[in-house]
Amino acid sequence: MTTPFSAWGPGRVNLIGEHTDYSGGLVLPVAIQYGIEVRVEHDQDTIELVSEQRGPAVPFAPDGSGPRAEGWARYAQELAAELAALGRPAVGLAATVASDLPTGAGLSSSAALSVSVGLALCAVAEFELEPMELALACQRAETRAIGVAVGILDQSASLLGREGHAVLIDTGTLEHRLVGMPQDAALVVVDSGVSHDHASSGYADRRRELEAGVPERVRHVQRENERVRRFVDALEAGDLATCGELLLQSHASLRDDYEVSVPEVDQLVELAQEAGAYGARIVGGGFGGSVLVLSDEARAPALAATVADAYRSRFGFGGGTLIARASRGAEVRR
Repeated sequence: MTTPFSAWGPGRVNLIGEHTDYSGGLVLPVAIQYGIEVRVEHDQDTIELVSEQRGPAVPFAPDGSGPRAEGWARYAQELAAELAALGRPAVGLAATVASDLPTGAGLSSSAALSVSVGLALCAVAEFELEPMELALACQRAETRAIGVAVGILDQSASLLGREGHAVLIDTGTLEHRLVGMPQDAALVVVDSGVSHDHASSGYADRRRELEAGVPERVRHVQRENERVRRFVDALEAGDLATCGELLLQSHASLRDDYEVSVPEVDQLVELAQEAGAYGARIVGGGFGGSVLVLSDEARAPALAATVADAYRSRFGFGGGTLIARASRGAEVRR
């Protein structure tokens, strides 16, 4: 019997480089300190998962076969199938899934789930994959689970993240390198309260439009890739003012050229500017979710409270905040 262990998959905040990963562009995410943990109790013949928030899932075979799982468990079932195709031995497990990562807030809870389950399935079967191999398997599984082709940003960020660093990833070549974060920089995430998911939002439409060469969609991606390069230079120089300006430019492009923002999110960006942030922008797939606000570390708590209070007084919902830091990536803990 397997000794109990856990697998951890962090969420992520993408500093800049939004809607570029599915066209082979540049992205600059950080893994954050919030995520999803899969606590494996023992190995067995089937895969049985229980979510602390959502209850038990219907058991399925180690190769992902059997009746189609529903909801969150669908990600795990499709991932089991992907890993089986890569040669993972047919070993099941009993595990509990726990999360402190908000869902639908643009912090990639789906990738954190896929990555943590993937690490658990590999560990229980003593099956090893390189981080990017596992990221690609998670990407394929998520695409099958929701029926929408997703990019590689979220899964690779969760697996490649390191304490105190962002990860610059060329999603066309999968080349990547670490970029140090200035110690006085703080990442404030403010939830608009407008929930979204890739399956029901316009995410798939935007991807089709980009592939079809719709001019403003293409313009966003071309200019966003250049903004990523400039952001890396500014970050490495400790120039947070320039980083903030690039965030504002990114948001304007996502709002006007890519059209994935919503009025509530636009309001959050304006409130962050009024509160003295360096800059802010929508993060994640769009159509709701959260805003990333770049601030000095010393001012971050007060700024977060000011923005949240002003937003809630205007809309009557949302405004949940967290102060994220660039943290370690996914890992197995024994």
